[in-house]
Amino acid sequence: MPGSTDGSTKAMGVLTVGGLVVVTAYTVALGSNGWLWFGWVVLGLLTLGMIATRSAP
Repeated sequence: MPGSTDGSTKAMGVLTVGGLVVVTAYTVALGSNGWLWFGWVVLGLLTLGMIATRSAP
């Protein structure tokens, strides 16, 4: 079904977006931290992987 996601995929999406907000706020307030950005990229790739496997037939 298009547009349907299970709870864990939706939770990962929310966590990824929330993580982006936190990392961006940290960068604005205290300066860039490469490890935070690296962690967010890894989280984003995991989320994309979950979405891709979820939407696969």
